[in-house]
Amino acid sequence: MSRETIQFGGPSTALPRSREGAGPTAALRQPKSGGLTIDWRTIEWWGAGISIFLQSGAVLPLLMSDANGDLGDPAKAELRLVWLPVYAFTAAVLMHHPRQFADAFRRNLLLNVLLAMPLFSVFWSIAPSVTLRRAGGLVFTVLLAYLLALRFTPRQFLLLLLAALGPCIAMSLVVLVASPGLAWMPDGDGAMRGIFLHKNSLGWYSCISALVSAVVAMDGSLGYRRTAVALLIGSLICLAGSTSMTATIAASTACCLIWFYSVLPKVRGVARVVFVLVFVQAAAVILITLHEFLVPVLEALGKDATLTGRIPLWEQVDVATARRLLLGYGYQAFWTEGNPDAWTIWSNVNWMAPHAHNGYRDILLGFGLAGMTVFAMVALRAFRQGAGLQCRAPGEGWLFLNVFFPMVLVMNLTESLFLLQNDTIFILFATTIIMFSQHSPRYATGLPTLRDGLPELRRR
Repeated sequence: MSRETIQFGGPSTALPRSREGAGPTAALRQPKSGGLTIDWRTIEWWGAGISIFLQSGAVLPLLMSDANGDLGDPAKAELRLVWLPVYAFTAAVLMHHPRQFADAFRRNLLLNVLLAMPLFSVFWSIAPSVTLRRAGGLVFTVLLAYLLALRFTPRQFLLLLLAALGPCIAMSLVVLVASPGLAWMPDGDGAMRGIFLHKNSLGWYSCISALVSAVVAMDGSLGYRRTAVALLIGSLICLAGSTSMTATIAASTACCLIWFYSVLPKVRGVARVVFVLVFVQAAAVILITLHEFLVPVLEALGKDATLTGRIPLWEQVDVATARRLLLGYGYQAFWTEGNPDAWTIWSNVNWMAPHAHNGYRDILLGFGLAGMTVFAMVALRAFRQGAGLQCRAPGEGWLFLNVFFPMVLVMNLTESLFLLQNDTIFILFATTIIMFSQHSPRYATGLPTLRDGLPELRRR
């Protein structure tokens, strides 16, 4: 495949590929004949990094919020305009690589069925117009995930996240020092929100940033160990300041998973099977213990035993789910003001929950058992493929993706982060699934070979 360049002021000059850790600036050079030449690869790096930053909800929502930290309808409408350049960039890159996109789309049919359910749910949605509009945003969100999976190797993807999430952490710390009133939650609960609209968002991205920086620091071959260590420290400071319990639990889970997936390639044969079974059983015991004893422990410690109102909310949601168990209420249609069932829940729990605060329950509300079945199949397939890649090629950057995937599953026990449009966490989640499928040994024959992130199709 040829290397395209965009040239200003001089004749086109083909640029050498940058090394894997060089990043986007390696392809921006001054040709001998004069003028500035920008390699197409540079556009992909910068465009992807900026897209991830914008979709994270950093800076702009905070600046457009009112004194109470809320976004009005006019502000939300203006924020939707921010996504248009991201959509345009995504479409341009995928149109530039149609064959790769078609191959990836074909290899992820099960995931595509799950992602198509929001569109199909228009036919049974209780709010068809809302479902259709939000499903359209989800389509472009998923296309960005395809772009990231196709145009970046796992190691490059790790560096891209380091560059995209690092500024979020750095700016949050700067705002904390320069403008403390802006960096803390306006409700006075003593929680830090940084450059995000809510403390939970800071906690989630601090958790992900800590994972990224920890893996980069562990892999000295990437050449960014000092930067990663500094970012890790900053991420942990922001994580602690956010007081987000979901993010804290996810970070603790990530520590265990890093150990598990680091050891997994080192054990062989029957020992590997035993190791996996023991780990899974230990995780099951921990989950059962938390289910049985979490509330009594919280009560003994004087903490909120309702998990900030989540437990009463879940009880009400389960009742509503049972009414439409097979197909649900339609994609993001339940939590709308036109739904009397939502008003019943809001009146019973005494607050207007924007979602179920549980990603699995929201899947059931949207698509019923049909959607949950497809989601479970996608997740199990991703677990199998990811573990296989980690065992087959542990030095190619699969550790982060294997840890990140179950970490998001854990986060969704108390938050709703699945199938969200214009959301970085779900974009990264979908990217992980697509990457696993693309590089799985089952599809190794005939796949593009990634050399410094520039795929070349093997000749057949």
